[in-house]
Amino acid sequence: MDVFAFHGSFSMWKDVAGIAGNVFAFGLFVSPMPTFRRILRNKSTEQFSGLPYIYSLLNCLICLWYGSPFISQRNLMLVTVNSVGATFQLCYIILFIMHTDKKNKMRMLVLLLVVFAVVGLIVAGSLQIPDKLTRWYFVGFLSCASLVSMFASPLFVINLVIRTKSVEFMPFYLSLSTFLLSGSFLLYGLFNSDAFVYTPNGIGTVLGIVQLSLYCYYHRSSVEEETKEPLIVSYV
Repeated sequence: MDVFAFHGSFSMWKDVAGIAGNVFAFGLFVSPMPTFRRILRNKSTEQFSGLPYIYSLLNCLICLWYGSPFISQRNLMLVTVNSVGATFQLCYIILFIMHTDKKNKMRMLVLLLVVFAVVGLIVAGSLQIPDKLTRWYFVGFLSCASLVSMFASPLFVINLVIRTKSVEFMPFYLSLSTFLLSGSFLLYGLFNSDAFVYTPNGIGTVLGIVQLSLYCYYHRSSVEEETKEPLIVSYV
């Protein structure tokens, strides 16, 4: 009876962590909305790039397939979060294509087709693997690699912050949401004993802590610098 209670408790905490991860992920998914309000208002994508949305769509679709019952078990929260994420990214891509110039329009359409082709090959290829464990490893390594590369992207921002000693290009709430999302799915993966979930999210959690630490350090430094400035500037 104690063993069943123990497993039941783990399952409950796994669901709590998964729900929290879904909530924090929603905050990340809606974060580009101000950018697209500007695009819709100006009817132009200006200098914005559509590549982050293409890559995010690919990542969501791969992780969605990994979370499906065809590949892994007891990963419903992965299915929900990546289904919502893929829907948001597809909407952003469609809006981007509608308002960009002809050259970028064709480029984005080609990249979108490439994403669907790659995901189609992964799905079809994995279904050809008869052994379920081998299929799980195959798709698991792909989803893990995709997540690690996505979490590695903030390294460029971290480098920029250290070089410029400014947090201008690292919004606090975006860094906080990324940390909370990674931390939630780190716990979800641990409670579910799924290395393909907790490994990349563990890396994401560490990078999130680094980003928040840098933000606190350089933001405090900039505030201190401002307080040192004279209240009255003499032009004599």
